[in-house]
Amino acid sequence: MAAAARATDQAPHIPVLIRPLIAAASPITGHWLDGTFGAGGYTRALLEAGADKVTAIDRDPLAFELAADWIGDYGDRIECVQTVFSRLDDVASDLDGVVLDLGVSSMQLDRADRGFSFMKDGPLDMRMSQEGVSAADLVNTASAEELASILFTYGEERASRRIAKNIVRAREEQPFETTLQLAEVIENSLPRAKPGQSHPATRSFQALRIAVNDEYKELLNGLMAAEAALKPGGILAVVTFHSIEDRMVKRFLTARAGHSGNTNRYAPQAEATPAQFDILTRKAVGPDDQELEENPRSRSARLRVARRTDIPAGRVDPKTISMPQLKTPQHKGARR
Repeated sequence: MAAAARATDQAPHIPVLIRPLIAAASPITGHWLDGTFGAGGYTRALLEAGADKVTAIDRDPLAFELAADWIGDYGDRIECVQTVFSRLDDVASDLDGVVLDLGVSSMQLDRADRGFSFMKDGPLDMRMSQEGVSAADLVNTASAEELASILFTYGEERASRRIAKNIVRAREEQPFETTLQLAEVIENSLPRAKPGQSHPATRSFQALRIAVNDEYKELLNGLMAAEAALKPGGILAVVTFHSIEDRMVKRFLTARAGHSGNTNRYAPQAEATPAQFDILTRKAVGPDDQELEENPRSRSARLRVARRTDIPAGRVDPKTISMPQLKTPQHKGARR
């Protein structure tokens, strides 16, 4: 483990979209909070850009273990807290900035023993906190209807019912224990992937990971916590990696910027409400050619940045930002 930390120190993790983030938020000063510490890339970049202090949060205890060899170099400028970012307003207040990187960290994807990837065989886990219900627990106990709802709602998998039925059928013979065991069942449930297409298990693994870690609820609560913890003029920067998350962040910021977000152009315009945020990036910012060359994993990343106003924080209805929520009975429209 120490060797891994030293390797990380020698070749620091380059955080996704850090250059446009720093540009949009400059000048970087005061007290920031990195709600998804991971390999520490954003924390380091913020400190190097001028932040006086960064409070680093991660639900995964391994994140801070792997950073032990270099965190001390920054002295009391880094404060580490193991918790979920939905509780960040319990950890710090009057913040100058909050950054949330919603992607699965490289250290989790690259370690087969964490069970996030179908590219390497390992225990079917997917728990970011290493506590609670695992992906194996979920696929071995949930009904076919529940599994289909998870795959469709969280992964947008149109063949969710077929995959769920095959999972239930397969576990009757042998419970699922490994990532490749599950990936094989999913792959055999779908047509052969064409050249250039993603792996057939991509959507299903994403959906199970989101369910295991309750990621959408965590995101909504994290956005509200950031709103509560930021001082007037403070910056909120969020990096997403798929369309559902980006849509949630976009609609949250739109609603909190005092815009009604009417979808019917013939409906009366809703009265503008006081704005908790001023949006700094009118459109989501993606990686440029240089970043794509440096880090191909950044290709789906999108950045949104907003500045906090002095309007008091409040609660947000999940329906306002179209947060996906599991439904029973099973959704309509999925292929069997």
